[in-house]
Amino acid sequence: MNNEWSTPQEFFNKLDREFGFDLDVCARSWNAKCPRYLDPETDALQQTWPGTCWMNPPYGHEIKFWIRKAYEESQKGSTVVCLIPARTDTNWFHDYCLKGEVRWIRGRLWFRQKDGKIGRPRFGSVIVIFRPDHNQPLIKG
Repeated sequence: MNNEWSTPQEFFNKLDREFGFDLDVCARSWNAKCPRYLDPETDALQQTWPGTCWMNPPYGHEIKFWIRKAYEESQKGSTVVCLIPARTDTNWFHDYCLKGEVRWIRGRLWFRQKDGKIGRPRFGSVIVIFRPDHNQPLIKG
């Protein structure tokens, strides 16, 4: 199953009015929400994410790497706003997401694939915001 879906435009626009995004860090040309974006060929996990960033990562098992990267970039001075599944039972959610601001989304969002197919996941989503001045430090133990 394809795990690349486009963020609903109206939903993104509301957040963009609040944050003013500079960079979409996890996109392809057909679903990029910002004029500047990083695609798989750019290997965003190895790049620096400057400014205010939007992230709607693939929802597969690799999501933990994206969440960790978003948190780490915020520690370097960027703001990263993430649209992710509400997987509150996972280690990555507890280890990273709870260090930022969590905004709960009522209901489920509708997403679009490249071919125009529209679908909705069987789970809810959340917005997690990692800001350089609001994050809690990781506790090593």
